[in-house]
Amino acid sequence: MISNPVTGASYLLRGLSLIGEPGVKRHVVIPLIINILIFAGLIWLLAAQFEVLLEWLMPTLPDWLAWLDSLLWFIFAITTGIAVFFSFTILANLVSAPFNSFLSAAVEKNLTGRSPISEVGFMEELVKAISGEIKKMLLFALIALALLIITLIPGINLIAPVLWIIFSAWMLSIEYLDYPLGNQGRSFPEIRRAIQQKRLLSLGFGGAVMIATLIPVFNFMVMPVAVAGATAMRVEQF
Repeated sequence: MISNPVTGASYLLRGLSLIGEPGVKRHVVIPLIINILIFAGLIWLLAAQFEVLLEWLMPTLPDWLAWLDSLLWFIFAITTGIAVFFSFTILANLVSAPFNSFLSAAVEKNLTGRSPISEVGFMEELVKAISGEIKKMLLFALIALALLIITLIPGINLIAPVLWIIFSAWMLSIEYLDYPLGNQGRSFPEIRRAIQQKRLLSLGFGGAVMIATLIPVFNFMVMPVAVAGATAMRVEQF
């Protein structure tokens, strides 16, 4: 087993090839459609409320400021696009958490011929997955707060950008390796220890996911690709 950042990063590309395999695709399509519908609904609601605001505001302005209507819609579109870009991963992980364990199990069955988990009810998986996501978010928030404090301290803050990059890669490696390792019955502390033992491999994978999330449009597909890649890495490296 080769444990280095390059090998870890390569598993993201491996995941891209795995999500199209028989028995895997449906676990990708369903949560993706749900996320798209949620974001489309939120954008529609925001646009409707913004239109109401403009209908109230524009008549109060002089005629020579009528051009503000187009400018404000342009600003709204840019702002909404940025908000969707940065919030999609967080919301998508919450919404798709109960599906990702099944996606990981389907990928592992494709790779090994056997499923790592017994049949469980969707509601049971829903409660387990959402509670797990909340625990991870609380841990990440605490560490992010500590890094924010470091960022504000003169002198020490020179290393802050490097720490933020390492933290982001580590966070994403935990986020996605949690599903295949969790399917093996490992607790969250055990998962963290396993990832720590494969530090460079995991950071390479998390770093590749971090870069992928910055690519417009493709970032909508990063989550299932990362789950599939993390599962292949679990099977072959852990």
